[in-house]
Amino acid sequence: MTTSARELLCDLMPSFPVRHSGQIYTDTTQFMNINYGDVIALKERNFLVLRDEAERRFGLEDPKYWVKRCRELNSGKRFILKLVFHEKFEQKIGPLTINCYRSPKKESRILDLIRGDERFMQGKTVLDEAGNPVRILDVISGKSLDNVVEDIDMDHRTYFHEKFPGILEKFIGSCEGIKYMHDNGERHGDVRRDHIYVEYGTGDYRWIDFDYAYESTENPFGLDLFGLGSILLFITGKGVHDAVSLTSSPSGLEFYSSLSPDDFFLIFSHRVINLRKLFPYIPESLNRVLMHFSQGAYITYETIDEMLPDLRQGLKDVSTL
Repeated sequence: MTTSARELLCDLMPSFPVRHSGQIYTDTTQFMNINYGDVIALKERNFLVLRDEAERRFGLEDPKYWVKRCRELNSGKRFILKLVFHEKFEQKIGPLTINCYRSPKKESRILDLIRGDERFMQGKTVLDEAGNPVRILDVISGKSLDNVVEDIDMDHRTYFHEKFPGILEKFIGSCEGIKYMHDNGERHGDVRRDHIYVEYGTGDYRWIDFDYAYESTENPFGLDLFGLGSILLFITGKGVHDAVSLTSSPSGLEFYSSLSPDDFFLIFSHRVINLRKLFPYIPESLNRVLMHFSQGAYITYETIDEMLPDLRQGLKDVSTL
């Protein structure tokens, strides 16, 4: 029986530098102790830890010490292992405060629900020796939707006519994926533009990260819906248009001063959501979808079923410009 990571690595991955070999972990509770060169042993599978994953937002890198980039020693394939980490925080939507928390068990349920559905990341859950649900995730070769849009080097009008119709069509498919979750009593919990990955080669849009859960006495699916509204705002505007970006020039400052509170997003009150005032060629049907998420909205979407027909009409109108 193998008694050390050094012995295991010499046997299954002789190219790995012996001096970096660490320990074998069958209990992942103390995930901060698990580092490069260690091996996580789950049932009959052994995973060499290469590094901690990190989220990159707003130009900053936020390490996720409970998420490990690994290589399975027997197959040589890359995987991401998500270990158990609990946190709680509050999120505000207008006057509402929603309690959010991480739930590894919820993510495990969703991985079972969406197995084989290419609109989502894929993986399975294995319990370690301490009973922790470790999620073994397939690596998606691609980059996040926000980076894809930001890397398109053209003015907004050209983007809107040449690139946006295809992006909107695929985004509608992503909305249908969230609807599938909701129809089965589940919520994504952390719907953001960097949680849609665009896969290299196929161009498929795939949702990642399902471990956030939240308590809501209003609409149980409301946070997911507002997340979709935020993504729609970003892809339609080819970025965020707010006080910082608009007031950097005299003409932008004049435009910004002419806006009313109703023209701004309910969640991020500094972001302009009435994009038709910025880009008059945006069809009214699509702008109307955005305005359901504005501070001045009289009617908000209660379900994705309500939003999807409006999005499809917006796509139809965009495609015929």
